[in-house]
Amino acid sequence: MKDLKNTVIAVASDHAGFERKQAVLAWFIEKGIKYHDFGCYSAEPVDYPEFAHAIGRAIDKGEFETGITFCGSGQGISIAANKHQNVRSATCWIPEIAALAKQHNNANICAIPGRYTTNEQAIAIAEAFLNAGFEGGRHARRVEKIPLK
Repeated sequence: MKDLKNTVIAVASDHAGFERKQAVLAWFIEKGIKYHDFGCYSAEPVDYPEFAHAIGRAIDKGEFETGITFCGSGQGISIAANKHQNVRSATCWIPEIAALAKQHNNANICAIPGRYTTNEQAIAIAEAFLNAGFEGGRHARRVEKIPLK
C-alpha cells in the first residue's frame, strides 16, 4: 500500500452512501489513514449537493489533495463536486476504474455508488484509487485541457 501517513483524505456522503462511507472509514482507522469527514453523519435523508460542495470547496482551495465521496449511484455527488474548478471527480464502481481514473485522468475525488457496491467492494475501490498514481505524459496534456479558462 502507498504510504499515506502524511495525507489526510477528505470524505463525504449523502444518506444513500452513508453505510459504505462508514465501512471505508473503519478501514481507514484499521490502516492508520487520516481523514476529514464532511458528512453526512447518519442515514437520515439529506441532499447530496451540500456535501459535494463542502468537499469540492476544500479540494478546490487546496486544503486536501484527494477525497472519496459516496451517494446512491455515485453520479449526483460527482456531478456536484465537479462544479468546482480544480475538482476532477470520477464515479468508480470497480477497482480497475478507480485506478484508471487516477492514472489517466488525475482524478482527485473517487465517487463510489453506495447502492450498487458492497462494503468490501467499496473498500477495494477506495484502496485502488488511493494506491494509484497519475501517469502524466500524454495524459497530463489532456488533463490540462479540462479547466475552462
